Amino acid sequence: MNRRAFLGALATVTAASACTPSAAPQKPRAERRTTGSAAPSSAGLLLVTDFGADTVTFVDPASGPVASVRAGTAPYGLALGDDGRAWVAAAEGVTVIDTRARRRLELIPYRTSPTRLGPPAYGEYRGGGMGIALAPDGRYAYVGVNVPGGNGVLEVVDTAARKVVRTVPVGRRPFDVDVSRDGSEVYVTGHDSFDVTVVPARGRPRRIEVAPYGTEGGLGSWLKPHYAAVRPSDGRLLLPFEGEKLVVVDPRTGRSRVEAMTANTHQHGVAVTPDGTLFVVGTGPIDPASDRGPSLTVRTPDGRERVHPLDGPHEDVAVSRDGRTAYVTGGFTRDGYWDGITVVDLATGRTRRLPAGHRPLGIAVL
Repeated sequence: MNRRAFLGALATVTAASACTPSAAPQKPRAERRTTGSAAPSSAGLLLVTDFGADTVTFVDPASGPVASVRAGTAPYGLALGDDGRAWVAAAEGVTVIDTRARRRLELIPYRTSPTRLGPPAYGEYRGGGMGIALAPDGRYAYVGVNVPGGNGVLEVVDTAARKVVRTVPVGRRPFDVDVSRDGSEVYVTGHDSFDVTVVPARGRPRRIEVAPYGTEGGLGSWLKPHYAAVRPSDGRLLLPFEGEKLVVVDPRTGRSRVEAMTANTHQHGVAVTPDGTLFVVGTGPIDPASDRGPSLTVRTPDGRERVHPLDGPHEDVAVSRDGRTAYVTGGFTRDGYWDGITVVDLATGRTRRLPAGHRPLGIAVL
């Protein structure tokens, strides 16, 4: 049975699958609220969102967690400003964290009605913030807000006034938000609508379908976009699918082309470095009979790939400032997550596991 046929059958048999509505949200573990002051190693600190709790955790990449700060319910993505403030997409609002003082400054409520979002909750399908990004000049934070059962909303936060100043309808379940290099456009990846919504600073939003396998199966399909990256060289969007296809989208024209990938695994988080190297997290097989396990793909601008096997599911990735190390969060939006980070030495491929909060999902290098 080929992949398309297998996935079609899987979607028919079980509508509650990896990227379809799942069982009741899980309750968080007891939440750590320490304010530790241990000095970081020479590698600096990492900041992760604890999707299974209400905190963000500061992690020394040599030894593990050193402090946690309250950050709203089930924090998902985060964006780090040049001023040391982190903007965190939680269920009920955007939290502002002073990473230097390690304290929460404010929680900015969404403009979208709480009636539409539902009560703050945990789990993959909870209402509220998902992807988040900052404008290049730091004036605005853009957060994709999931509205259960319907299309999502992009909420624009004025970072100086600390309030929502604009809302824009976007696709369903906005996993990721990215911003163009000049800040003139925002790109919202709609997981359940197979699309990217291009939101210009001025003018009307426009939808680009991104579905290299087609849209058959609808909400029951596994073959949807998850995360994107803006390529530094030309501003095109890079969206990986299944370790088989990299969709390269020109957001100006809406046209796309597909390049081959080699990991052959279900893929989620991405990151891109200034030289154009793409990092893609593989979460594991859809069809265990033919697909490969979790991995981290490192793809150079000329299309060469090195695939680093990982132990267990992961979700997102960040790269050290010297480009030598990748940090891959084990939180994962599906079952099978674990409470740590895999540290990957990119020169040797060696990996080690590091404890890091509860269900760490989003990640940034401080």
